[in-house]
Amino acid sequence: MKKRDGVQLDFVVDKLTHSIQNTISGDSFPTEVARFTIRDTRQTIKKNGWNFNWKSELNNDLNEVYKLTIIHNPILSKVF
Repeated sequence: MKKRDGVQLDFVVDKLTHSIQNTISGDSFPTEVARFTIRDTRQTIKKNGWNFNWKSELNNDLNEVYKLTIIHNPILSKVF
């Protein structure tokens, strides 16, 4: 796999944590990072509020696609 240099991000990281934090309540949820697979695309559809083409990212050989999920909470685990 080729490595890309000079990729710019269009978001701001306000702090680094090992969790997802609700900015309103302050509640924190431990998370894990794992490879995003074609099976994960079943959840990440427009009907569920996603406006991003995950399949095209998976089909691009230059990309490695990962997901951030909430640990021990399969019902609330979401791909971020």
